[in-house]
Amino acid sequence: MSRLREVTLRAGDHQHTALAAGPADGEPVLLLHGWPEFADSWTAELQALGDAGYHAVAVDQRGYAREARPTGVEHYSIDALMADALSFADTLTTGTAAPRRFHLVAHDWGGMMAWVFATRHPERLKSLTVLSTPHPAALKQAAKDEEQQNLDLDYVRFFRAPGGVAEASMLADGAARLRAAYAGRIPEHQVERNVARLTEPGALTATLNWYRGATDDEFTAPAGHITVPTLYVWGAQDTKLGRTAATNTAEFVDATYRFEIFEDAGHWLPEEAADRVNPLLLAHLSAHR
Repeated sequence: MSRLREVTLRAGDHQHTALAAGPADGEPVLLLHGWPEFADSWTAELQALGDAGYHAVAVDQRGYAREARPTGVEHYSIDALMADALSFADTLTTGTAAPRRFHLVAHDWGGMMAWVFATRHPERLKSLTVLSTPHPAALKQAAKDEEQQNLDLDYVRFFRAPGGVAEASMLADGAARLRAAYAGRIPEHQVERNVARLTEPGALTATLNWYRGATDDEFTAPAGHITVPTLYVWGAQDTKLGRTAATNTAEFVDATYRFEIFEDAGHWLPEEAADRVNPLLLAHLSAHR
């Protein structure tokens, strides 16, 4: 099994901790996590990619890495987060006259960023893989058409509330509500490790600032039609991101597209369904090398 290496990536003035697997000259794969997780949510995927000969790197993103935790919502705009992703990609693909293309794999908020990245920079990508998160336009339309999907996005509006309301609620009673967010679908040791990192001074506010600085109450993100080969995997037990948005994501992909539903899985696909994600992921990347 491929051994994971701890590495550091610089993005602007910030230092991002990251995990890497596979040979340094392997085909590059960048993995972006979501909330409230870290690079190690991709442990199983990194090991599978490394074993297959890819150079895979998962990064602790802005607000999550201790040395990349600026204060202030203005530092968490979609453009700032996109600049980070471009910097990660440039670091991962250096060594040639022009930056090499790479494979992008993402989950949750990372998935939102991935749809935007693929819209703005398709020339940089060999393939796109998104877990859980539907295309933002499909999600916005579903929330407009379906009362339940609109209600299911109330958590976004709660996280965006001013005055530290969300932080106080999530951290009360020994961070009980934060622990409950994982819905019992990832290992307890992983939950405790995440909670320990998110209860560091300023950490939870920094991660919630993604919701405050990069989107609005409707979870809007500036993603358009996707022109790179795309794999999208959704768990039918996801309590926030519903079937209509997941199904309608196909309308926004103008390229080779594969949509897979795991009927018995929830939102936390990198951890809870890695044994099924990895064969799909490896097949997708192999088809678009």
